Amino acid sequence: MPHMQPATLSRYLLHGQFISRHCLRTRSRIQVLPVTASPAPLVRYLHTETRESPLNAPAPIHVPLRKQLKDEAKKQKASGKKKKKNADNQVVDGWELTVGIEIHAQLNTAKKLFSGAATSFNDDPNTHVAYFDLATPGSQPIFQKETLVPALRAALALNCEVQPVSRFDRKHYFHWDQPSGYQITQYYEPFARDGRIHLRPRDGIAAEDGEGISIGIKQIQMEQDTAKTLAQPGDVHWIDFNRVGMPLIEIITHPEIHYPATAASFVRKVQALLNAVDACVSGMEAGGLRADVNVSVRRTDEPNAPLGQRTEIKNLSSFKAVEDAVIAERDRQIAVLEAGGTIAGETRGWSIGSTETRRLRGKEGEVDYRYMPDPDVAPLSIGPDLVAHLRDTMGELPDDVVDELTRDFGLSSKDAMSLVLLDGGMRVEYFWTVVSLLQSKLGIDAPEQHKACFLLATNWILHELGRLTAERSDEPAQDMGFSADGECLRVPAQHLADLISHLYKREITAKVAKELLWAVFRGRVPGEYRTVSDAIDGEGLWFKELSADEYAALADTAVRGQEDVLRQFVGAKAFPQGKLMFLVGRMIRLGQEERIDPKSAEGVMRERIEGVYVPAFKTGP
Repeated sequence: MPHMQPATLSRYLLHGQFISRHCLRTRSRIQVLPVTASPAPLVRYLHTETRESPLNAPAPIHVPLRKQLKDEAKKQKASGKKKKKNADNQVVDGWELTVGIEIHAQLNTAKKLFSGAATSFNDDPNTHVAYFDLATPGSQPIFQKETLVPALRAALALNCEVQPVSRFDRKHYFHWDQPSGYQITQYYEPFARDGRIHLRPRDGIAAEDGEGISIGIKQIQMEQDTAKTLAQPGDVHWIDFNRVGMPLIEIITHPEIHYPATAASFVRKVQALLNAVDACVSGMEAGGLRADVNVSVRRTDEPNAPLGQRTEIKNLSSFKAVEDAVIAERDRQIAVLEAGGTIAGETRGWSIGSTETRRLRGKEGEVDYRYMPDPDVAPLSIGPDLVAHLRDTMGELPDDVVDELTRDFGLSSKDAMSLVLLDGGMRVEYFWTVVSLLQSKLGIDAPEQHKACFLLATNWILHELGRLTAERSDEPAQDMGFSADGECLRVPAQHLADLISHLYKREITAKVAKELLWAVFRGRVPGEYRTVSDAIDGEGLWFKELSADEYAALADTAVRGQEDVLRQFVGAKAFPQGKLMFLVGRMIRLGQEERIDPKSAEGVMRERIEGVYVPAFKTGP
């Protein structure tokens, strides 16, 4: 196969290879049959069958992350140990924490980095494997140039300088998840350098970082992923080679983070940026992004001392795991040093719900990996026209969207951040669709005309939609079916906009609106009824509010027998709001709830107390 020659990547041709399609399983002792390549473009990687690991053994049961956390919380509670809240555990007096982070993100591409095999998540194991992925003798890497596009978008989103020429190196190590015995990466000359991300309080940084902190990114490099190992009972492992050669970027920060919460917020911000520019295939929750953290401590009374010996914690798979693992490793190192010990340079692991990190292996250094330029992969030349085009077409980044939502639509920073971060950015696209429909329905030219309507829409999109799956269904929230084009399979934007429009104009009550939302979620609209309005007509749900006289009569009925409550309003320095709402609640329960507006009921009850009931007590016997 010919080598790829350097070329400006704004002018490229695509190369491809056939994809293999056979399911494979293997043992951890790795007694493996030789790989043979058939004349047809099909790779079969067969492994020995043992009595301990039959090929027809059932796959391990996947335990959702949420259930793992709940189980660990129950164990912690049963043990009687109380864990200190992370918000109160950012600083240890007399010690300074320093954290550097390495993030591995899988690029959103159709092909692997050096072969034409398809990238795959949910297909059967070992169904997308090319000759080069298995290091078949005679096969060579062919750089798939389209993998560079999402990598460049990531670099630009992280404010990095794209290098005109970069090169690939071999990182040597031997393990069953790496068939070739080395990984192709960009160690010496990566494609992007010198980035920077600014974090604000709304990103969730530690309070000790004040109004914000800027974290430097040393470099971003492209590299291959390894195979996926599936642990089985009895010291048996199955290997899925679909993941070998998947295109990754590794994002390496400078050691400029000093608080655990800030470390977690940095990873969260990176994920949001990669999602916003469609660079990463998925987030931490789906395994498309993994973080390694390097942790060291030193005494604060020695400000000129070098940084302490660092340890690395590998493969953290959630934002909470990042914060918890940093806290645990910081505390472990401090305890060792205060006891007169020394910190060993090593790689450590972390399990969900743990309170301590665990040693995995001694830390390998550069000499162990024996990096060398890869002789089979040509230098990568990146044209400035491609970089300029991607920068011009990148669109809004999360911070710009949050600023617009808070400034123009009146959202709180917390709600705006939630919209942007949920469902990989698809929730905020759904919000824009609903807002556009509401503006058309209500004749709104500028958002500030009806901010209350958009705040109402935000509440329903963030909270009421979540309750559909949390309260009435065993289905997880991600099954709502949000899409990148701003739609939702289970609650189409048109129906939610109709519902919110009627609620905002007080044509239906909040209780009726929630029942209508449930009808949409379950397919009664469209279905039994074509639109939300048809459902309101068909069920007679239009809001016909009580008259002023009817409200007054209902208030008189509600206060009957409540003299002890009414006396607490006489001469009160501050209006007893809790007692007022108690009486309003009685009004709603005693009246026709479908005809009562709680705000109107509260106003009438307040007027009656101040104008009728309290004066009656003052003039009474």
